[in-house]
Amino acid sequence: MKFDILTIFPEMFETLKSSIIGKAIEKELIKINLVNIRDFSTDKHKKVDDTPYGGGAGMVMMPDVVYRAFKSVKTKKSKVIYMSPQGEKLNQKKVEELANCEHLIILCGHYEGIDQRVIDKIVDEEISIGDYVLTGGEIPAMVLIDSVSRYVKGVLKEDSIKEESFSNRTFRISTIYKTRTF
Repeated sequence: MKFDILTIFPEMFETLKSSIIGKAIEKELIKINLVNIRDFSTDKHKKVDDTPYGGGAGMVMMPDVVYRAFKSVKTKKSKVIYMSPQGEKLNQKKVEELANCEHLIILCGHYEGIDQRVIDKIVDEEISIGDYVLTGGEIPAMVLIDSVSRYVKGVLKEDSIKEESFSNRTFRISTIYKTRTF
């Protein structure tokens, strides 16, 4: 599986080189490509934000810059996910569905988000990791990558996936909690 991450803070993803995800990258079971959206700015200062089209508070990422970054990685098999607090809440069913994709492009917003025009044009789905707002989409993108990658063949032993907490959509209390009195 290939993940293309569109972000203005690619350095935040260094932690993915660790643990199980890092081993999956080394074994070439998954590929993570970090695309710095700033590289697609035509402004000499690499500016990526502007006031929202139609007004409003804060700054949004400019559509032309985001669109150029997107076009640099888009293929016929790409599915584009925008990490957004307004999106569908990530759950196990969605994780398993996304694990069947060949190529995910994950768009990480910042500031007040992404200009709605580019969202309407390129995004297939908006996903949230919870009912709260973060400073950007990078941490939610890491959550998505970690949860989806576990279901890529070879990343974990098949028995590990079958016996985990949310397998078959049921929650199992871990052995540690079975022995405690509350």
